[in-house]
Amino acid sequence: MSKSDYYEVLGVQKNASEADIKKAYRRMAMKLHPDRNPDDKEAEAKFKEAKEAYEVLSDAQKRAAYDQFGHAGVDQGAGGFGGGGAGFGGSGNFSDIFGDVFGDIFGGGRGGHGGGPRVQRGADLRYNLELSLKEAVQGTTVKIRVPTFVKCESCGGTGAKKGTSPTTCGTCQGAGQVRMQQGFFSVQQTCPACHGRGTVISDPCNSCHGQGRIQEHKTLSVKVPAGVDTGDRIRLGGEGEAGEHGGPAGDLYVQVHVKDHAIFQRDDANLYCEVPIPVTAAALGGELEVPTLDGKVMLKIPAGTQTGKMFRMRGKGVKPVRGGPVGDLICRVTVETPVNLNDRQKELLKEFEESIRGGGSKHNPNASSWLSGVKDFFKDMGF
Repeated sequence: MSKSDYYEVLGVQKNASEADIKKAYRRMAMKLHPDRNPDDKEAEAKFKEAKEAYEVLSDAQKRAAYDQFGHAGVDQGAGGFGGGGAGFGGSGNFSDIFGDVFGDIFGGGRGGHGGGPRVQRGADLRYNLELSLKEAVQGTTVKIRVPTFVKCESCGGTGAKKGTSPTTCGTCQGAGQVRMQQGFFSVQQTCPACHGRGTVISDPCNSCHGQGRIQEHKTLSVKVPAGVDTGDRIRLGGEGEAGEHGGPAGDLYVQVHVKDHAIFQRDDANLYCEVPIPVTAAALGGELEVPTLDGKVMLKIPAGTQTGKMFRMRGKGVKPVRGGPVGDLICRVTVETPVNLNDRQKELLKEFEESIRGGGSKHNPNASSWLSGVKDFFKDMGF
């Protein structure tokens, strides 16, 4: 009986890559394996056929012979390369089929394929940095002191005593993973002997006790760009914890928090402040000195200014850290009522009040408008 074409059996093209062939075989094996299809002779026969095809096409030498001579180039009975048998009872079981799959998932290869010691990247660190509003708006450079793990200089980060080196783990043969059989599934887990590193240290470093890193404080200079705000982060690459056994260091993230200011409040690129003015300045007008983050400026107050009046000082706000125009300083005026008056001051105010009483809306437009509205309200209510 003639055999089927191996490429057709696996459902791949003749120019299929090794990865494509492996993928096709895994898919068919998962579907047809006798352990999943008990007493199904047809599935068992197809599985044997797929396994035979895979054993040939996954081997570069056998595949070349098959491509040139067909089945005659690889059949044992025909003097071909053969090797291993094609039947279900031959080499390889269900766990062999999927070893690579679980190796990919759990971080290791089959058998001793991991290759070399495994190192672990150090943890990222976070540092909370408090800034004044002026520092955040104008930018600054600050020094911070960070507790962290750094590479051990005595052993160069290997964890082994000076003059010695870590040796390949005898349990996992350097893979960092060991295979565990559960039924017809085979899964890989971290090697209990070396904890996934692939190497063991028989003579640990006296300074770091085999960790390859030691804990200490380090001082860093952080350049804070102008315009940062609460919630912004500054990343310092490689300034986090050193990795174990020579692994790369993590990063340090400086988290910015801007302290409240006694005068200004910030809203994105704009700054806001309240400016109290005496009632005389509000009535007569004049100039008032107000602060900015760059210094003092004069604010012109027109006569008749009321509480709540907003004055915009362009370009006196914040230059956003991510670009864009400079914001403004917006001053909100509050007219302050005089307190703690002496008798003479009270007398003068009474004279002033009498002098404008007959003026009505001429002198107090807001009060006159409000009183008119109150009268209309009571009238509508029938009072």
